[in-house]
This record gives sequence, structure tokens and C-alpha cells, in this order.
Amino acid sequence: MSAIPAPRRSARAANRGRGIRNWRDSVYPALAIACFLAVWQAASLAGWLRPVQFPPPSKLAASFLELVADGYPEGITLGAHVVVTVQRILLGYAIALALAVPLGLVVGRSPALDALTDPVASFARSIATLSLLPLAVVWFGTGEAAKVFLIGYGCFWVMFGNVVAAVKNVDPVLVRAARTMDVSGAALFRRVVLPAALPRIFAGARVALGVGFMVIVGAEMIGTIRGLGALIMEARTFYRTDITMVGMAVIGVLGLAIAWTLERLEALLLPWQGRADRRAA
Repeated sequence: MSAIPAPRRSARAANRGRGIRNWRDSVYPALAIACFLAVWQAASLAGWLRPVQFPPPSKLAASFLELVADGYPEGITLGAHVVVTVQRILLGYAIALALAVPLGLVVGRSPALDALTDPVASFARSIATLSLLPLAVVWFGTGEAAKVFLIGYGCFWVMFGNVVAAVKNVDPVLVRAARTMDVSGAALFRRVVLPAALPRIFAGARVALGVGFMVIVGAEMIGTIRGLGALIMEARTFYRTDITMVGMAVIGVLGLAIAWTLERLEALLLPWQGRADRRAA
């Protein structure tokens, strides 16, 4: 029997290694969460945790089913809260991306514009988004516009800064190599600068999305009883810690789901990045 060539053996070993890592990356987090919930439940049953402050996982599960079936407050179901919150986040996020990406691309390619806008951007990023809540009410009232503004504001500056940095940090060797082949102007930007900047732009998009989910709870404090933020604030008022924690958990799950979708989109649009990451692993 002929021996398996060394490159084939190494490829099979690499595939096995990736399979083990994928299994480990999937199973270990699930085991950690299960152990955490089991310890939490046991501590509650032993009386070490006060139910009002730290309701056990069994109570949270019951409250989740209550929200799905009966709703809270005023019979508003969990599904209705989720739909409203996702709509607000995605609208503010989309507006932020639509403004931040083209502006960031232009500013990143212009040292003069970068020097002009950097102090403004640094100042704006230093302002906590929710500190603008009173001004948002004055400017836009208590309707949807104020909530979308707050989400968009928080997402915009994060995204803008990442796009500018992505364009500025494109490897100059790539640019010089393209210019030696008479690639310049718009063609240089389209063929070299933008593809090189896209991985960091996508990373910025994920960070900006996280900011949107952080802002939503405060944004939904104003003028509404619909949305996960409003649900959390209403439950807190009446010491429904169980519902508050369920609302927080749902926001976290939604954030993870949308971030996962962005990662899949990045893998689809930037296949070379995924191959580079796999080689590095």
C-alpha cells in the first residue's frame, strides 16, 4: 500500500483540527451557560439570593412565557416589543451608515478634511449619547424621531471614525504598487483603497450596531410603552425584576443575531478575508 503524500496528510490534519476547534467553540460556551444557570438556580433554591433582586432562571422562563402569551404592560406581547425595537434600531443604524460611510471615505482620503473634522469628531464621540436625551426631546418631541436621532447619533460617530481610520491605514505599499501600473484616481480608490479598507469598515459596522443596542434602552424611555427599552423601564418601576432581566436578555440575543448576520454578510462579500483568517488560525 502506498503511503499518503505528506501534503495530503497535513491537509487532513488541518481539517481535523478545524473540526475540533469548531466543535469546541460551539459546545464550550453552551456548557458554560448551562453551568452558570444551574448554579444560579441552586443558589436561589438554597435561599442565598433574594427572589425580588435575583429571580431564579425558572422564574425568568415563566416570565418569558407570560410575556409571549399575555404581554406586559397593557397586554403588549414580547413579539410586538421586539418588532418595534428592531425597527427603531435598524432605522437609526441605516441612517448612520448611509451618512458615515461616504463621508468617512471622503475624509479618509483627504488629509486637509481629516485635520479639519478630527477635532469635531473627537468632541462628538466624547459626549455620551444618552446625555443628549433632553435636547432630543426639545428638538424632536417625544415621538419616533427623537429615538431614531439618538440611535443614529451614537452609531454615526463610531462608524465615521472607523471608516476614516480604515481608509487612512490602507497599506501604502499597495497604493504605490497600483500607481506603478498606472492605476490612479477613481480606479485606484475602487480597486485598491476600498477593498483594503472594507474589513475594518465591517468591523466598525459591528461596533456601531452594538452602540445602537446600548442606546435603545434609554431612547425608549421617552414617550412610549412599546419597545424592549420601554418594557424594561416599566417593569423596573413596579419591581418586576424578572421581566426586566428577560427584556435585557432578549436585547442581548437580538444583538448577537444581527451581529452574526453582519459577519455572514462580511464573509460573503469579502471571501478573501475569511481565507486569510483561516490561514492565520
